[in-house]
Amino acid sequence: MENGNVSLKINDGIAEVEFSHPMSNSLPANVLNKLANIIQEAGDDKNVKVVILRSEGKRAFCGGASFDELAEIKDEALGKEFFMGFARVINAMRKCPKFIIARVQGRAVGGGVGLAASADYVFATGYSSVKLSELDLGIGPFVVGPVVERKIGTAAFSSMSIDVDWYSPEWALEKGLFNQVFNNVDGLDSELNQFACRLASGSVKAMAELKKVIWEGTENWDELLERRAEISGRLVLSDFTKKYIADFKKK
Repeated sequence: MENGNVSLKINDGIAEVEFSHPMSNSLPANVLNKLANIIQEAGDDKNVKVVILRSEGKRAFCGGASFDELAEIKDEALGKEFFMGFARVINAMRKCPKFIIARVQGRAVGGGVGLAASADYVFATGYSSVKLSELDLGIGPFVVGPVVERKIGTAAFSSMSIDVDWYSPEWALEKGLFNQVFNNVDGLDSELNQFACRLASGSVKAMAELKKVIWEGTENWDELLERRAEISGRLVLSDFTKKYIADFKKK
């Protein structure tokens, strides 16, 4: 658990992919790689009809990139490879032929917002504020940018990217990042379970074809997100970013 974990459970056609990390469910490279592989595995499994993406705990959905690993990046190749972890997860989610429902039970930062935006449907709670903090780090939301912008539009994405403050669950619902918001986790889980069961009873072929339609226009994302990872991998080496991370870790 110290380095995080990803698990897969399948029951009655519903695959539950759960990730965890003691630092607010942050995303180090090992968790990112496992997430991409397990999402692909669930998508390829003929027994799976719908996928639920969730994280451990009740208040933090995802703390974004691991600052410990960002601090250890020494060259552009390593930087690109780290951010490719986010690219692989996003691409695995968009290519998965099954609908992915995200259970966003708490705050989401940076890459966590990217996970929510990559899902096909999102259940959230009143605790699920969202934030793109990358510009504060001297990087920018380059890898998650295409999927967030696709979901909420250019104007809202620009606001999140430039004004790196917390945005409320109500704002995220209005902009289309979230589909439903509940007062608490219990209410979320009750509705989510019913929703997933209803989808699991439907036509796998029809859902797969609909997902293709929903994601039309993203066919170049393997190349696009790799280029974005190169930008982030270069910027993470800047003195500005190194100082920001060092100061943050001292807090």
